Amino acid sequence: MKLRRGGSEKPSKPSVDDVVDTDIDDASADDESTARVAKGTTEKKGRPTPRRREAERKRGPAGPAPLNSKEARARRKVNKDGTKKSRAERKAEAAGRRSTMSERRELMMDGDERYLHARDKGPERKFVRDYVDSSRHLLGLFMPLAIVMIISLFLNPAIQSLVALFMLVMVAIMLIEGFFLARRIYNMALERFPNLNDSKFSLGWYAFVRASQLRKMRTPRPQVSVGAEV
Repeated sequence: MKLRRGGSEKPSKPSVDDVVDTDIDDASADDESTARVAKGTTEKKGRPTPRRREAERKRGPAGPAPLNSKEARARRKVNKDGTKKSRAERKAEAAGRRSTMSERRELMMDGDERYLHARDKGPERKFVRDYVDSSRHLLGLFMPLAIVMIISLFLNPAIQSLVALFMLVMVAIMLIEGFFLARRIYNMALERFPNLNDSKFSLGWYAFVRASQLRKMRTPRPQVSVGAEV
C-alpha cells in the first residue's frame, strides 16, 4: 500500500475474495430464514409449558363456601371484580334464577329423567308410577281420613270413639290393599325387567306411598289416565 503526499493513507478497495465471502454469508443467512418460515417453525420460548395442576396452584385455592344465608346474600350483591351490583342487576339475576327453577320443576313434574329425584329415576319406577296412577285405590283416602281424625278430636267423646273405630277398620283395609298391591307390582316389574335391582320391599314401599297420596299431589304428576293399560 502506497502513502500519498501529506502522510494520509489511501483507502484500500475490498478484494474479490472479501466480496465473495460476504455474499456467501448473506445468502446462507437468507436461506436459513427462508427455510425456517417455510417449515412453519418458531423459536423455542426457553421454558416448559406448565401443567394444569401447577397453573391452578398459581391461581390459588377457591374461596370458602358461605357459612350462612346472610353471607350468601352478601356475596350475591358483589360482582366477581369486587364492585357492588346495582338493584336492577340483582333483580334481574333473581328473576333469572326463579325462571330457571320454575322450568326445572315443570320438567321434573312432567317426568323428565334428567330432573327427577334419585328415588324416582329408572324405568322400573316409571312403570310403578304408571301402574298406580292407572287405577283408584282405597289408600288414596289416607290423607282425608287423617284430617277427619284430627277434626274428631274436638267433637263429643262418643263420636270420637266411633270415628276411632272406623279409622282402625279403614287402616286395616288399606294395609291389606297396600300389601297385595306391592306384591303384585313387584311380580309384574320382575317379569318386565328381568335385571331388576330394586328389592321387593323398596319397590313395594314406593308403590304404597304413591298410592296413599292424592292424585293431584303426586310428584311427578300422573302421566296416564285412570283406566289406561300399562
